[in-house]
Amino acid sequence: MRRLPWLLLPAVALAADLASKAWILGTLREGESLPVIKGFFYLTLGFNRGAIFGSLTWMPEMARFAVFGLAGLAALIYFGRLFLANGTSTLDRVALGLILGGALGNGIDRLVRGAVVDFLDFVFGTWHYWTFNLADSFILVGAILYGLRLLLAPKAEHRPTEN
Repeated sequence: MRRLPWLLLPAVALAADLASKAWILGTLREGESLPVIKGFFYLTLGFNRGAIFGSLTWMPEMARFAVFGLAGLAALIYFGRLFLANGTSTLDRVALGLILGGALGNGIDRLVRGAVVDFLDFVFGTWHYWTFNLADSFILVGAILYGLRLLLAPKAEHRPTEN
């Protein structure tokens, strides 16, 4: 496997995430909202100090930092090994590259700001979805691709070989 071209995928996902967050931080203040499609899609700056959907915010800041740091490092090692392993399929590599790029983007946020920058804000009628970012989108799309492939492919086909 030629690794350098594949390393561009998580790098591009990371760059897109960081650039979008830099733009929104320079455009809006926390809680401020900019309508893109009125009544449906807004750019609303928020900071998630917890985990998914704002969970674990009750934990002390240092405990959250330790939990998120250890979980993030474990995920990067696990998914990174799969991503770089010989024999990993193209679809798996795309899925894992998106997951890695997104995880790095949110991880950098936590290290730099102590919170993840969220700004993509959708409303469906009376239901308001959680605000999220590009990194979350990359992680979700990667997880769906990887999960579908695991469910649909025979087990022997998705065992990468060790380097």
